Amino acid sequence: MTESATEIARCSFCGKPNPAVRRLVAGPGVYICDACVTLAASVVDAGPTASAGPSTPVWASLSDEEMLGHIPRVASHIDQAEADLRAWVQELRRRGVTWARIGESLGVTRQSAWERFSGEE
Repeated sequence: MTESATEIARCSFCGKPNPAVRRLVAGPGVYICDACVTLAASVVDAGPTASAGPSTPVWASLSDEEMLGHIPRVASHIDQAEADLRAWVQELRRRGVTWARIGESLGVTRQSAWERFSGEE
C-alpha cells in the first residue's frame, strides 16, 4: 500500500496498521494480518509443544516501556469490538429482530440491550 493510504484498522495481534500489511482480514471485533496468519499456521503445523502448561505470555519478553506502548493498541481493540458489536445490533434491528432476542443472545435483558444499543436516552 502507499504511504497515503488511510489507516482503517490494525492487526489485533502485531498491531500493524492496514497500510503496513499486504492483507488484513476482519473478524468479529478483531483483525489479523497476513504475516500473523502465516505465523499462526506455522505454530499450528508444529504440533503440540513439549510443555503441558500454558504458553509464555506475550509480555514476558517486553520491557515496561514496550508494554506501556502496547496498552493503547489493546484499548483500541476494545473500541473496535464495541463498534463492530453496535453495527451487528443495528443490522439485526434493521432486519426487525426484537430487543428481547438481541438481549437473549447477549445474555442480558431486553431492556439492558435497548439501553446499551438503542442510542435513545
